Amino acid sequence: MKRTVLSGVVALVATTAFIASHDVACAEERSAFTVEDLLRLRRLSDLQVSPDGRYAAFTVSETDIETNRSGTSLWLLDPQAPTGSPRQVSVSDHDEWNARWMPDSRGLYFLSDRSGSVQVWRSKLDGAEATQITRLPLDVQALKVAPRGDRLLIALEVFPDCADLDCSARRMQRTPEPRGTGRVYERLFVRHWDRWKDGRQSHLYSLRLTSAGTAEAPVDLTRALDADVPSKPRGGDEEFNFSPDGSRVAFTARIKGKTEAWSTNFDVYEVAADGSSEPRNLTSNNPAWDSAPTYSPDGRVLAWKAMRRPQNEADRFQLVFKDVRSGNVRTLAADWDRSVDRFAFSPDGRHILATTDHLGQHVLWKIDARSGAVKLLETEGQVTEFGVARQNIVYARSALDSPADLYLLNRDGTSERLTTLNASRLEQLRISPFEQFTFLGWNAERVHGYVMQPYGFEKGRKYPVLLIVHGGPQLSFGNGWSYRWNPQVYAGAGYAVVFIDYHGSTGYGQAFTDSITGDWGGKPLEDLRIGLAAAMATYPWLDRESVCALGASYGGYMMNWIESQWSDRFRCLVNYAGVFDVRGMYYQTDEMWLDEFELGGPEFGVPASYEKHNPLRHVSSWNTPMLVGHGQQDFNVPYEQGISTFTALQRRGIESRLVIFPDETHFILQARNQLQWQHEVLAWLDRWLRTR
Repeated sequence: MKRTVLSGVVALVATTAFIASHDVACAEERSAFTVEDLLRLRRLSDLQVSPDGRYAAFTVSETDIETNRSGTSLWLLDPQAPTGSPRQVSVSDHDEWNARWMPDSRGLYFLSDRSGSVQVWRSKLDGAEATQITRLPLDVQALKVAPRGDRLLIALEVFPDCADLDCSARRMQRTPEPRGTGRVYERLFVRHWDRWKDGRQSHLYSLRLTSAGTAEAPVDLTRALDADVPSKPRGGDEEFNFSPDGSRVAFTARIKGKTEAWSTNFDVYEVAADGSSEPRNLTSNNPAWDSAPTYSPDGRVLAWKAMRRPQNEADRFQLVFKDVRSGNVRTLAADWDRSVDRFAFSPDGRHILATTDHLGQHVLWKIDARSGAVKLLETEGQVTEFGVARQNIVYARSALDSPADLYLLNRDGTSERLTTLNASRLEQLRISPFEQFTFLGWNAERVHGYVMQPYGFEKGRKYPVLLIVHGGPQLSFGNGWSYRWNPQVYAGAGYAVVFIDYHGSTGYGQAFTDSITGDWGGKPLEDLRIGLAAAMATYPWLDRESVCALGASYGGYMMNWIESQWSDRFRCLVNYAGVFDVRGMYYQTDEMWLDEFELGGPEFGVPASYEKHNPLRHVSSWNTPMLVGHGQQDFNVPYEQGISTFTALQRRGIESRLVIFPDETHFILQARNQLQWQHEVLAWLDRWLRTR
């Protein structure tokens, strides 16, 4: 990268051609990118490299807008033959996902609903028809295969007081009793993310496979624990693993008790794989989050990632090594100021491969398992998946200008692209170029941001601007492809887009992330003010008189806070699932630990902290038109917050519009609803930015 200084702003410019040198005439031959184009793209996920390193299996999801459903299928690629095309593993009219390799690399176990319920199936690479392995009365939620291929781990949702799976199945089908439909609760959670709690828990089961390949009766490994394994709502099989000899299982669990709603105390447990022992807590001395236990290839080390501060979901995840024989525990790369996301051992156990946020990217690292020395392997884009076997590292990478595809990392550090899943669709479309820039934000500290060129860009013209504010707040809006708030959709509609990793964002060191604790409306707002001004000074084609701001979740909160503190800057605002009343939100939300850590305790203990940056207190100063959206099944930021926002706008006489989705959660997941929402957003933007 090279650095240029414009109007006192330091901008980072990619060495590849960018806006100034873009061939507009060539680009205009292609169509503008739309939300319909976004939804029709194939989505790659769940990369799994075979034990012999020859193949890469992955899941492809495709959305059918007309039927309003998505389908998933399994695909296979030989990374050593990059000129070859990936092929579908098992052709079926049903969904297939969660592929996990047989130890001999000759086939895959996977989940499918082709039998009428979600069960484990097996498909060999010789082309034979897939075989059903389990016939359980409940849907299988997750799957992992033992290193010797003689056992499976699966997750099932059961009623913990039931003696067997049939009992849970019967209870789920039970007709409500005539005495009434009321649910009774004696502890939180009452509801979580998108579901009312009905008493079921996710338990981890072990199934022994016979020599004929059939599964014996499952054994509940976590029956003794009052916990979900894997965790809810988004935990997967990264939270449980076999030891190399298959005799033990390590997993992550948080005891529910009466504190689940305000606790991040996940622990690592170990249990005999055949269920002959009770789970043993290995991290009881850490009251914070321990997760993703993984054994080294020789079984001598159990590694996991650990936070140090209770209730802080945005604390740094560090790698912890436990010597299985001696019990000694050490932190690997203790001084490395990055938070680990995914990680895995190299086949020889000498290194750890890991991904982290890093300066507006989500990159791949190699970490020496002895010294903790770190080395960047992939420096740009968003590495969403990776797999390693023998000498091969295959990874999935996306960027702001490209959805995820597979790449092969060579020994010399170069990479080769292995797939082009969406080439035929993207070659007909104009994908807008982008640039990363930096500026001196709050307290003159370096802050990173991105700017994206609009479709139809011409030198000398000015274009209306959208400022997109990411959620979290401890997340990063960096160089990766999104299927929710993708700036390409807005650029395709003719808007210039600016987004900023304000103080509190991840990938810039833990101190930068921690800096907004107790200051949600302070430093981030200051960075947005300075960053937007810096972008305007650097890129003269940004129209400073035509600007709207958009955000969801914390970004939606920021729209309400902008109404309170900076409403004279924007012609309109767009707010999805935003917090209106910080104080009331504490008693409505499901996951209370975020508020308690960020604001210094429960609301009844520190009420002033909850009022310090509360948009509710400043409604009298609101005056900017706002589009408000919310999902009625959102239990993280309950929809009453969106209703309240709209009520305040209407009572103040401010132009406003409300879109409520009865069947959506904190995220808009259904294709038709995504289309409706994005068309509402674009119509709202056009109303206020196209009519000057």
